[in-house]
Amino acid sequence: QVQLVESGGGLVQPGGSLRLPCAASGIIFSIYAMGWYRQAPGKQRELVASITRDGSANYADSVKGRFTISRDNAKNTVYLQMNSLRPDDTAVYYCNGYLYEGRNYWGQGTQVTVSS
Repeated sequence: QVQLVESGGGLVQPGGSLRLPCAASGIIFSIYAMGWYRQAPGKQRELVASITRDGSANYADSVKGRFTISRDNAKNTVYLQMNSLRPDDTAVYYCNGYLYEGRNYWGQGTQVTVSS
């Protein structure tokens, strides 16, 4: 059974930081591209950051320079380090693991709220 379990969400003040881990099980983690998506109320889910199995990272323009995605294949975990958080970063953040169509998995999401 494949599981992607996010954690680390919560309430943070503007300018603060959070780190979101996503622990994977049931897959050969090292061969999967991993990503973080987010969905704000009334908006479509959008890609925040992704990392290939070789470690190449890609970011949405809105988070470049503030967020960092990384992976630890020994721990089957992908991380999203979020700095300089803004109120418009408020959303449910989802972890994704992708190998090919039919091997595309999602976590249950973790809420991040940026507010004073």
